[in-house]
Amino acid sequence: MSDKSVPARPTIDLRSFTPARVALGRSGASVPTKPLLDFTLDHARARDAVHAQFDAPRLVADLGGLGLAVVEARSQAVDRRDYLRRPDLGRQLDPGSAEALARGATGPCQLAIVIGDGLSAAAVDAHAVTLVARLLPLLAAGDAVALGHVVVASGARVALGDEIGAILGARMVAMLIGERPGLSAPDSLGAYLTFAPRPGRTDAERNCVSNIHKAGLSHDEAAFKIAWLVREGLAREVTGVALKDESADRAPRRIGTPLPE
Repeated sequence: MSDKSVPARPTIDLRSFTPARVALGRSGASVPTKPLLDFTLDHARARDAVHAQFDAPRLVADLGGLGLAVVEARSQAVDRRDYLRRPDLGRQLDPGSAEALARGATGPCQLAIVIGDGLSAAAVDAHAVTLVARLLPLLAAGDAVALGHVVVASGARVALGDEIGAILGARMVAMLIGERPGLSAPDSLGAYLTFAPRPGRTDAERNCVSNIHKAGLSHDEAAFKIAWLVREGLAREVTGVALKDESADRAPRRIGTPLPE
């Protein structure tokens, strides 16, 4: 086939397919002013997302509006600066929180949901409550998955869910957490699922549903994937590299229906 048979496509057309910074043009040895200003703005938004204040009481109230009993906890990171400099502290519960969770534990449960600020409290503010609202009916459908506890955790890293899940006696923990902000998505939420949670679990033992945001995975799609992985993980008693996400093969053409705003 000759090159002439391949239709020409201007490079600038690529911009309609991706939010990535391609085909920006140039001005002398640099980029034009507008792309430069856009980059500066997106960088500032990403930095702001990392340092944004986490409003845990409001999140607890909003989740309570869904009919959930929610408790608060926090890691050993005493402030944001501590959290960013000492990732290990974000993976360990504050002793007072650990004692309170142990006192409130009501026995073994199938699933515990932990919602942590992570590296983007903005992502949690934007998506966590809506995602949980989409997820609850999927967990309740058919052979229902019993939701035992919902915990809102401040100063949280992903592995904090392992300690929380172990204290609560959960067979599986779902950690919803703000992901590291990118220049195109400062408010991306991730969901990490771990069977038989306990301190020392590795990322290879988790399933991740990531990029939950306006331009990424929708709340309905994410909820469907999470519910599928929870059911399969509980049935097979495994998560991580041993559990392949095959939810796309089972997904209905139209996932869910929008909730009223």
